[in-house]
This record gives sequence, C-alpha cells and structure tokens, in this order.
Amino acid sequence: MTHPNNREILFDFIKNRRSVRRYTDTPIPQALLLRLLEAATWAPSAHNRQPWRFAVLTQPVDKARLAQAMGARLRADRTADGDDSDAIERDVARSYARLTGAPVLIVICTSLIDMDHYPDPQRSRHEWTMATQSTAMAAQNLLLLAHAEGLGACWVCAPLFVPELVKEVLNLPDDWEPQGLITLGYPAQERSKTREPVEDRVRFL
Repeated sequence: MTHPNNREILFDFIKNRRSVRRYTDTPIPQALLLRLLEAATWAPSAHNRQPWRFAVLTQPVDKARLAQAMGARLRADRTADGDDSDAIERDVARSYARLTGAPVLIVICTSLIDMDHYPDPQRSRHEWTMATQSTAMAAQNLLLLAHAEGLGACWVCAPLFVPELVKEVLNLPDDWEPQGLITLGYPAQERSKTREPVEDRVRFL
C-alpha cells in the first residue's frame, strides 16, 4: 500500500505542474531524458500495443529546421485566412522562439503498425482513437516526471495540423503520426494557474 505522504506528494505534483514556455540554457542530462521517456512508456495502452513513438531533438540546427518549416506553413495558412500581416508575423516569430528556445523538443507520435486492423472505417477510427489516447497518456507521464525532476515543459499541439510536414522535415518513419510536441528544459519563469471547481465538471449518477 502506498504511504499516505507519498499520495499527498503525488497529488501536489499533479496540482502544481505548469506549462512552462521559457527555459535556461542548462542542458538536460541524457540519463534524465531516458528516464523521462521510460516513464512515458509505462502509461496504459490499448491492447498493450504501446503505440507511442518519440523523436527527440537536442541540436539547434534540427530545432531551427523544424521551427522554420512549421513557421512557413503557419504564415501560409494564416495568410490564406486573410489575417492581418503584422499579427501573422508576430505569431510566426513567437512559434519560432518557443521551439528554438527550448533545450529539448520531443515530438510525440502515434503508430498504428501494431494495432488491430478492420475492414470497416468505424472500427478503424476507434482503433486510431485508442492509440491516440494511449499516446496522450504516455505524454502525461513524461510531463509529470519532468515536473518532479525540476524541469519545465509545455505541450504544443501544432504538429497535429502539419503531420506530413513534420514527418518530412525530421525524416520520420511512414507509420509515425505526429500528435504534438513537448518543449523541455530547466524553467526560466514561474507560472500560476487555476481550475474550475471539480463539482462544475462532474455528475455523479
């Protein structure tokens, strides 16, 4: 049985984790990165197929290449939407700074290669959803341990909008489907957050 103090520590970690977007230049030790990734792999997964995949970027040239490609697509999409050009450039610059300013980027991907396959689209879609849910839980494991280890991290959804672009830029395997990325580093900011009362989001039946 878990000691009561450990339960309180875990609850405290969960409540106090923040999305951190600014980091120091201090590198993250390789052993710690591997520890975070191993924690991710102990998440629950549909059929125990472990569909998560992780692309880890630590070199500035790789982060810049990804940030530039995603920024160019962001600019093109927002221009096509008819948005204000100054607002677009601010958005692109913010995205570039966010990706290149983190010591580590971890692109979170899902692979269906080991999942069940069905002839009909409805069950196939459910299988994809199960794999995606499993991958999200793996990412949450990583975020929680990063916080416990004194790191800051932020989940970024942008790769979900341009999965083929991310795959091409990073030369990822065909079955890897980018879902998001995590920026990671030692925090250079403190952040607070609030939540709506749990009673407003729950219905006991």
